[in-house]
Amino acid sequence: MSGGSSDDGARFTGLTDLAAAALGGRVLGASDDFFAEAGNLIQPGRGVFIDDKFTDRGKWMDGWESRRRRAAAPDHDWCVLALGVAGEAAAFDVDTHHFVGNHPPFASIDGLLAPGVIGLDQLRAAPWIELLAQSPLRPGAQNLFVAAPRGPVSHVRLNIFPDGGVARLRVYGRVTPQAAGGDDDPGARDAETRQAVAPGLVDLAALRNGGQALACSDAFFGPMNNLLMPGRADNMGGGWETRRRRGPGHDWILVQLGARGAPAVVEVDTAHFKGNYPDRCSLDSIDAAAGTRITDLIGSPRWRPLLPETKLGADARAFFAIDAHVAAAAGAATHLRLNIFPDGGVSRLRVWGRRA
Repeated sequence: MSGGSSDDGARFTGLTDLAAAALGGRVLGASDDFFAEAGNLIQPGRGVFIDDKFTDRGKWMDGWESRRRRAAAPDHDWCVLALGVAGEAAAFDVDTHHFVGNHPPFASIDGLLAPGVIGLDQLRAAPWIELLAQSPLRPGAQNLFVAAPRGPVSHVRLNIFPDGGVARLRVYGRVTPQAAGGDDDPGARDAETRQAVAPGLVDLAALRNGGQALACSDAFFGPMNNLLMPGRADNMGGGWETRRRRGPGHDWILVQLGARGAPAVVEVDTAHFKGNYPDRCSLDSIDAAAGTRITDLIGSPRWRPLLPETKLGADARAFFAIDAHVAAAAGAATHLRLNIFPDGGVSRLRVWGRRA
C-alpha cells in the first residue's frame, strides 16, 4: 500500500515551508503553553483530535494552546520560532484545525534576520519587523495570508490576541542560502556519502541551498519538495511518489537548482520504497535564463542527457558519478529533470557539484 501525503490541507505550491520541523525548524519559546505545547506548531499534518484524551491540565490538543488571559495579564500571547533555513516569507497558514471554541480571534506575525542567534532573551530584545498585520482568524480552518515583502528572515514570532489555540503554523517562502550562515545539510555527509562524494562539493538541489521542485508528472502519494528535504525520510510518506502508471510513458520531476553549477555526483535514494520503487531512472540538465517560464522549461528542446537510463534497487541509496565527457557536453546547469521508469517512489535526490 502506498504512503500518503504528510499534509491533507491546502498548500502554497512552488514555495517551501521554511518553519517545518523536517527542515530543521524549532520552537524556541512561548509566553504560555499551559494546555498544549508550542512545539506542535511545526509538526507535519494538520493535527488530530481524540475525543476522550485528557491531561491533568485539561483536554489534550494537537497544537499550541495557552491558558485564558485575565485583566491583569499582558494583552496577548506569543511564540518565537527559528526557521529551518533563512528565506523571504511569502505566505502564511495559521491553521486553527480543531480549535473551535478556543481559537484566537486575531493573529499577527513578525520576522527577524539573526542567523546564529539562539538566545530567546536576545531575540525578544531585537528589532522585529511586521510581516503580517493583525488579522482575523476563523475557527477550525486554514487561515491563509500573503506576507509583506521584507527581505530574508531567520526567525518569526506568532502573536495571538488575546489567547487560545493554533494547531499549525506554516511559513511559506523562498530559501535565501546566503542569509542562513551555513551550507548544506551536515547530516547528509555520513560515511556512505563521504566515500562517494569528494570534499568541497555542494548539494546544488537541496532545499537548504535554495533548490526547489517546480513541476512533475504526478505527485499523488508524496509532494514534490519531499525529494529535496534534509536527512533521510522516516517512512514512505516522506518521499515523492507517483500513482501507478497504466498507460505508456514515464514519470518525471523538474528541479530548479539553488545555484547554477556543474553536477558531479548524483544520489538517488529509494529508502522505504520496496514494492513500489522505480525500475530505472535517468537525469537531464538544462542551462536556462533567469525568469524562464516553467511551461517553456518543460517543453524545451535544449535538455541534455546527464545520466542514461540506469537500474535502481529497492530501499537503497545509489550514487552515480557523472561521466566527465557527458558533463563537459552538458555544461553548467540551472535545472535538472529526474525521469523515473515507469513510475514509483523516490525518497531523496541529491545533486553534488560545484557552483558555477
